[in-house]
Amino acid sequence: MDPIKYFTFSMIISISGIRGILLNRRNIPIMSMPIESMLLAVNSNFLVFSVSLDDMMGQSFASLVPTVAAAESAIGSAIFVITFRVRGTIAVESINCIQG
Repeated sequence: MDPIKYFTFSMIISISGIRGILLNRRNIPIMSMPIESMLLAVNSNFLVFSVSLDDMMGQSFASLVPTVAAAESAIGSAIFVITFRVRGTIAVESINCIQG
């Protein structure tokens, strides 16, 4: 197994996720999709390191990443719904006035 191919694939997914966040700063739900793709890249790195080092820890971490992603999506969706109900929009420009 050649891990360089998989690391290159993971790096391309990470870079496209960073570009997605930097280039699309108008809509928060669309900004959360590149974050999910970066989690996918981290997950593939865990799996490649696990196989190349012959260690099960990477695979156990890889099974935890989807649960973190699901929790992040659920909490983010709840915040989006509450923000939309209160403000009437979920545009990024109007989020900066939220203070806690």
